[in-house]
Amino acid sequence: MFVAKYPDFLATIEFRDGSRAFFDGTKDMFKYYLDIKKYDPSREQSGIEAIYVTDYYSLSPIDAYQATYVIGSDIYGPMGRELIPFEKQEDAKEFLKDHSGKNLMKFQDVTLPLVKSLD
Repeated sequence: MFVAKYPDFLATIEFRDGSRAFFDGTKDMFKYYLDIKKYDPSREQSGIEAIYVTDYYSLSPIDAYQATYVIGSDIYGPMGRELIPFEKQEDAKEFLKDHSGKNLMKFQDVTLPLVKSLD
């Protein structure tokens, strides 16, 4: 899928060597990050400099490690069910109520089985 078509859901991993990987949603970024050897055997998580996701409300890039994610909402991304990122936890809580979300999560709590369950 071409990520340029979906800037509102863009996620980016920046590597220490200056290269970047782009994703059409947070879900696909997590799949790559959590199973990086499957998608790029030459890469390791330790080679990552930064990860950015797009805040759902502001549409600005935010630090993925600091974001709060809403799981199980009625909002779908380009690849279906999605983890919806927010810079402010208050925004995530409001979105959770307004869009029938199931849980709030932080980056470190997202697991590969959880991400795969969204497919």
